[in-house]
Amino acid sequence: MRLAWFSPLPPSTSGIAAYSAELLPFLTGRGHVLDTFTDSNAQDFVWKARRQPYDLVVYQLGNAACHDYMWAYLFHYPGLVVLHDAQLHQARALALTRRWLPRRDDYLAEFCANHPGAPRAIGEVVAAGFGQSLFTHWPHIRLVVESARLTVVHNRRLLADLRDRYPSARFDAIEMGVADPLLPADSTLPRDVRAALGMPGDAVVLAAFGGMTPEKRIPSLLRVLSTTAPRLPQLRLMLVGQPAGHYDVRKDAARWGVSDRIHITGYVPDQQLPAYLRAADICACLRWPTNRETSASWLRCLAAGRVTLVSDLSDLTDVPTVDPRGWQALDSVFPNREPVAVSIDVVDEDHSLQLALDGLVPDAARRRRIESAARGWWAAHHQRAAMADAYERVLPIAARTPAPSIALPPHLTDNASEHGRSLARELGVAERLRDVFPA
Repeated sequence: MRLAWFSPLPPSTSGIAAYSAELLPFLTGRGHVLDTFTDSNAQDFVWKARRQPYDLVVYQLGNAACHDYMWAYLFHYPGLVVLHDAQLHQARALALTRRWLPRRDDYLAEFCANHPGAPRAIGEVVAAGFGQSLFTHWPHIRLVVESARLTVVHNRRLLADLRDRYPSARFDAIEMGVADPLLPADSTLPRDVRAALGMPGDAVVLAAFGGMTPEKRIPSLLRVLSTTAPRLPQLRLMLVGQPAGHYDVRKDAARWGVSDRIHITGYVPDQQLPAYLRAADICACLRWPTNRETSASWLRCLAAGRVTLVSDLSDLTDVPTVDPRGWQALDSVFPNREPVAVSIDVVDEDHSLQLALDGLVPDAARRRRIESAARGWWAAHHQRAAMADAYERVLPIAARTPAPSIALPPHLTDNASEHGRSLARELGVAERLRDVFPA
């Protein structure tokens, strides 16, 4: 197939950029021809599509500013939407209301169209800059999923929920795959990484990967690090990623008296991540509030065979986990499977984290059992080749599915052709450009 692929790509540090970079070689290796479109070259799509139409346009869409440029194409060129976040409200609201020339009326029109039963006042509050938790309650995805030929998500629980909520839209699921971080073997030893960060030789390392934001529950980790310090003196926290502009992790660590127990690496290139994964004993892969995204960093921790602490969310119901409050397995589907992660209750977070660390830091045998199950879960469910196989299945389905026809706010259907036609009339070439600017 000839595909137009809209996605951020490296050097963007977006997780979706890494996702596309890992997936695209598998698709080209199977004979697909792809043109990639980022925010720097998306303007070339229109003339390329006119010169030689694509079999399918694929949008890798998430709740971040690096996806803003896609909204100019989503509704004019419907295709396959890979929805990485189950709410797009935050990024879309910021794109429309915090521009140098705000488009407040366009935002409110979109809000009402996406949430026809919602009070308009909700949109007014968000437009005024007070979105916060409202974003997750009003996800702003209806127009996107109902205008797409097909929408793909990475979790079957989310798939079922979206099918119930948007019965006229078409959905499918593809399990996310990540590369094996243990291959090829890296010569960097875990002790070298730890020594470079100034950790003692007997440290047990709790690590968190990605942006250092409150949503990754970094404040909770710092509090628990403080409370467990007297009984777990060997515990250290390694933060691998970029600090967030809206959260000062060093100031927070000083507040809790644990500045000497945290080690911040800053941004680490993808090729160096395996060394840091191997240097960790336990990985905190927590998230709240959640956009119901599938965490690639969590999957990499599983692939590396690491014990992971995960927030107890509905989308992980099918994943065998263990509750540290009694160390009982949580698996509603197959209760006899070995737990692959430790589940942290979001309403009992600090207590659950303390119990998890108390049960894992001094008990290497317990860690080994979970590590083995984690590596096996990745091998069975989250390899890149299997993800590419799933794309092979859904790409032709999306390509042969007719583009839906739905009512859209006027600003989403305006392709600026009227301006082009007026210029053509002024220059006396309107007839010659009729195909370029159709009536």
